[in-house]
Amino acid sequence: MTLASAPATGQSRMIFPVAVRLLVPQNLARSRWGVGPLQWDAGLAAAADGYAAELARTNRWGHSARATRPGQGENLWMGSRGAFSPEQMVASWLSEGGQYRRGVFPFVSRTGSWADVGHFTQIIWRQTTKVGCAIRSNGAWDYLVCRYSPHGNVDGRVAA
Repeated sequence: MTLASAPATGQSRMIFPVAVRLLVPQNLARSRWGVGPLQWDAGLAAAADGYAAELARTNRWGHSARATRPGQGENLWMGSRGAFSPEQMVASWLSEGGQYRRGVFPFVSRTGSWADVGHFTQIIWRQTTKVGCAIRSNGAWDYLVCRYSPHGNVDGRVAA
């Protein structure tokens, strides 16, 4: 994403640098696996922001109901408030790549459990083309939510 492609509203300009910091490492990982780049999607980012705000407000942890995000995948991250950069947040998902093995989902993990690589496979999922993310905080925690479209981690398909 170039600065020229940044959204034009004042609110989006304020968020844009964090968007780049979240998008670039994901696209670098996709490139390493021979997958085209994700494009930032403002609608997905707004949906992610709504859910991140809910997590921060309720201090609850867990994925949103699939019915509330049809066709969207979701990666979640939570850590001590202010202790991690956006790049470090995404790096935690990307670190799962060390356990990833090419194959048909869900048989894609060297450990035998797809859940050990589920964030990573969503990021590199070949059919996924768009992403939007948001970070929200409360007194103790930062929450990162990324939404992906079309969703990945589909049984019977190859991730990358």
